[in-house]
Amino acid sequence: MFAVGEPARVGSPAGLINSGAFPRAGLFRAGTYSVPMSLPAQPFFATAAQRTQLARQRFFDEGQRPSGLVGEAVIQSWNRCLAARRRPQDVVAFDPVSAARAQTAAMRARPLLEAVRGELEQLETTLRGTACRVMLTDSQGVIVHVSQGEALADALVMPAAARVGVNLAEAAIGTNAPGMVVHTGQACTVSGAEHYFEMVQGMHCAAAPLRDAAGRLVAVLDLSTENRPFGFDAAAIVGLYATAMENRWLVAQARDQLLLQFQASPAVLGTPLEALAAVGHDGRVHWLNGAARQLLPEDTVGRDAEAAFGLGLEGLLALSAHPAPAVRHLPGGLTVWLRTRLASGTAPVVPTAEVQPPATAATPASTLAEHDQAHVLRTLDDCGGNIAAAARRLGVSRGLLYRRLRAQRRG
Repeated sequence: MFAVGEPARVGSPAGLINSGAFPRAGLFRAGTYSVPMSLPAQPFFATAAQRTQLARQRFFDEGQRPSGLVGEAVIQSWNRCLAARRRPQDVVAFDPVSAARAQTAAMRARPLLEAVRGELEQLETTLRGTACRVMLTDSQGVIVHVSQGEALADALVMPAAARVGVNLAEAAIGTNAPGMVVHTGQACTVSGAEHYFEMVQGMHCAAAPLRDAAGRLVAVLDLSTENRPFGFDAAAIVGLYATAMENRWLVAQARDQLLLQFQASPAVLGTPLEALAAVGHDGRVHWLNGAARQLLPEDTVGRDAEAAFGLGLEGLLALSAHPAPAVRHLPGGLTVWLRTRLASGTAPVVPTAEVQPPATAATPASTLAEHDQAHVLRTLDDCGGNIAAAARRLGVSRGLLYRRLRAQRRG
């Protein structure tokens, strides 16, 4: 949810800060008592917390732009909050959105949550020994999922904020990591006093976006903790899992498309670092994920697959019969390891060896659907008609295979 603390961003005061600007007397209020801030006399401050307090003094007290003391994204967020006539001392209400809006958000998020459930569970397991909460918001900042973490005795904001239906948008609760991602579409961290409102300055959060095949923001993944900094690189963790979830969502949306998995190293195929592309019935590239956009020309989407990969639809379909990756020299000059599969077909196999494309291949079917049907029937024939063995080889359940065969008979 709120701010992500980078490893260097340590030392923000615990509790609710009620004073706002850094006082010249060297004291600030934390809750109902004063805590001394032993700042060095020289103009170079030793910790991120001290630099942030100096930035607040310059911005809120002196009207100066605190460039170099906090990130540019935080400064711009403070400016937006100030332009909205919000005061840092204002009380923030973490009330859920209306029942109708919450229901709409939950309904729209259901397919995404189902697609990324495995990644969410893995992330929550990874963070089980920490004080972090995992949250997922929709594209407007409304929480649609929150992990069940251990209740912390000193947590004041988290119990109110980390609830499904609460709106974390910048307009609602000021500067915070998921709210800034909603506004800018860029991953960010917000730590301690970088939050605009004083009452949430005990929070540390890191957030990253999830996008659909058209590049539109569909969700924001956030890690948040209160009154204690992250003991690890939260920005790196949230970025890695957001990428994995985005890839999962893209694949889930790629029905009846040919999925291309490729990278400059075969070792990262099947990981969040792999490049993904989808080719449709028309032989054109329909979408690329972030890693693929780094390997291919900017205008690849919408172009013929042959212009991007040196193989047309039929050649790419032929590769799908071979689970191991093939070495391809792209028209742009880069050499990659590539494998293809129908998005509704078998799961990819982690590569173990470098394999060249076969010298000869059976003539591929004219459409993706026909190729899918032929692949199922060929596998079943190879297994002597044994449904269980064919299902294991295809990587699907027997029930799914039975339904596929019944649908083919009806067709």
